[in-house]
Amino acid sequence: MAELHLGQVLSFTASPFEAGPGAVRHEAEGAVLVEDGRFAALGTAQALRAAHPGARVVDHGGGLIVPGFVDAHAHYPQTAMIASWGKRLIDWLNAYTFPEEMRFADPAHAAEVAGRYLDLLLAHGTTSVCSFCTIHPASVEALFEAAEARGMRVFAGKTCMDRDTAPEGLRDTAQAAYDDSRALLARWHGRGRAEYVITPRFSPTSTPGQLEALGALWAENPGCLMQTHLSEQTDEIAWVKSLYPEARDYLDTYEAHGLLGAGGLYGHAIHLEPRERARLREVGAGLVHCPTSNTFIGSGLFDMEGLSREGQIIGLATDTGGGSSFSMLRTMAAAYEIGQLRHRALHASELLWLATQGSARALRAEDRIGNIAPGLEADFTVLDLASTPAIAQRVAQADDIWEALFPTIMMGDDRAVSGTWVAGRRAGAA
Repeated sequence: MAELHLGQVLSFTASPFEAGPGAVRHEAEGAVLVEDGRFAALGTAQALRAAHPGARVVDHGGGLIVPGFVDAHAHYPQTAMIASWGKRLIDWLNAYTFPEEMRFADPAHAAEVAGRYLDLLLAHGTTSVCSFCTIHPASVEALFEAAEARGMRVFAGKTCMDRDTAPEGLRDTAQAAYDDSRALLARWHGRGRAEYVITPRFSPTSTPGQLEALGALWAENPGCLMQTHLSEQTDEIAWVKSLYPEARDYLDTYEAHGLLGAGGLYGHAIHLEPRERARLREVGAGLVHCPTSNTFIGSGLFDMEGLSREGQIIGLATDTGGGSSFSMLRTMAAAYEIGQLRHRALHASELLWLATQGSARALRAEDRIGNIAPGLEADFTVLDLASTPAIAQRVAQADDIWEALFPTIMMGDDRAVSGTWVAGRRAGAA
């Protein structure tokens, strides 16, 4: 049966970075019609009630219906070690990340964490995620199986590492990286809502031979995404230069091996050289801003203003567990704070766009997710704009929807999420 969801509705007609807040349509007494897991119509409650009298009505009152959040870069195997104290990137990987990822050799452990992780996302209003797994194929199987059970559109891949900068228990080979990734891709890519992502962790943990093998796999499967890390910290960049002395810059370690392209996702991208910025823009690659991670690990301040003005494609991400929250609301707040430190206050419409359609665009999935529009998959979240007394007292003074939404972005958490719908079905419903 068709369902008619009533409430305030926000949807995008363009990017607020290009067209300002007017790029967002706000229906104060709006409605969204869902049929067969997709959005069928949106408009005023009065008009859609009249046009679809047989639809089952779900009334969210003053709740704000927004597109489901899209997390464009995460590490689900790091769920249990989120908020680990006091290390910068390289030491943090060795002290926390690599020991935790070794546990994913056990398929049962991978399955337990995958389910827990996706349930945490749904509780925070996130309906899609692009995640690194571990070198173990079972870690990929576990995440896709958990996502399939929940109906979620998830992007993921086996994390490949063959250089001795990674511990022995987390190394594969160039051939194993190619073979395992190819087999997982064939099994999962396009199965339901699963999308396989070719995943070299980053240049410091892969040999040129492995990067070349994964570049060849990407060339054979250009419809897939490729994800990695780029220019997160200055000491990381120096490390890359020592390992790849012939490279023009960090990006060149990927470009030289066929790992630069329109379906490429480059996490962090903080300390970019002019040549790197020009090439990323030229090929239409996706840059992923990870603000809570960048501050938690002390990486630096992403240049949102400069990169967006250049026309770069930018998504937003928690970067769990380097990121310190599973919440895209908290991630939006951190993006605002970093913008302020760079003297560019991001508008609430821009923050919401980054967490939804911006990330979907970076994932080359804006024709399926990230907005509320007829024909798109019905992933959406309903926000309570007065979820705590502190937020409610601020909202009571709001003059427009943006003043009403901004306190939830800055102070909201999972209590602000009244419900999450995935392909038209409420998450957690029997």
